[in-house]
Order: sequence, then C-alpha cells, then structure tokens
Amino acid sequence: MADLAAQGVQLLRGGRVLVREELVGQPSSSERQGGREHLRSDPAGRLIWASDALPGAVHDLTAARTHGIPAAVAANAIKCWADKAYQGADPAVRVPFRGKNLRGWRRRHNLDHAKIRGLGGRAMATLKCWRLLRKLRCSTTRITAIVRAVVALELAA
Repeated sequence: MADLAAQGVQLLRGGRVLVREELVGQPSSSERQGGREHLRSDPAGRLIWASDALPGAVHDLTAARTHGIPAAVAANAIKCWADKAYQGADPAVRVPFRGKNLRGWRRRHNLDHAKIRGLGGRAMATLKCWRLLRKLRCSTTRITAIVRAVVALELAA
C-alpha cells in the first residue's frame, strides 16, 4: 500500500447517509430520506475529502459529475479506483469489467480491483460508524456540515 500512496492513488466511494424519522409507520430503509455523499480516501482507507450532500436518489456517477470528480482526477493525473456504478465516467477512473461469467485475465483484474476498492470501503465504514450519523434526525440540508465535521475530526485524530 505504501507504493500506491507514493503514486498518488485515491479511492472513490459513494454512499447514502440516511435520516431517521420517528413516525408510527416508519418506512423501510429504501424509502427513507437521506443524502448521497462521495468520499475520497487514501490507500490506507483514511478519509481525505467528503462532497456536498445531494438527494439520496441521485445516481453515483451523476453525483460524481456534479462535484467534478472525474474531471479533477483526469486533470491532475491521479489514479482513482471506483465500482461499476462509475462506468463511462472518465478513463482516469478505473472500474471493473461488467459481466458475471468472466474468464482469464478479466476475472483476475476484477479480483485485484476489488481488493484495492475494499480499502475505500473502510473510509465509508469509518464515516458510518459515528453514532451521530447513524442516529441522524435532521434535515438533509444539514448532512453536509455534519459529514465535513466528522471528516475534520478523523483527519485531526
């Protein structure tokens, strides 16, 4: 991983931060309000940056383009790994091959890609392990400030 950090590698991860609603008929997690967050992390899984929150129904690639992530990665020649949701983002954003029955080098490529991307999953897990974000009961417009505060605390630690 030290060699990945020396090469300027970043991992891109998108996810939803759900807002708890205290209602009698509480909806399932797929129906709850939330915000779409994008995180960039280093190869060790430490948070580097968090995007502004967008509505939870926004697709990962649309959210990344809204924040200018693919263009920034390409302009700065940063190697970036992401999941299949980012197909067609930019050649600088590396994504796995699509399909279930892959053979040979494509299957090995996807396995190696998943190992690298798993480190980015650690950043999202770090963010979601904060009790404040698991018990969030505020407007979705406040999610950005809360997530950025958590990222600042993680960077200070």
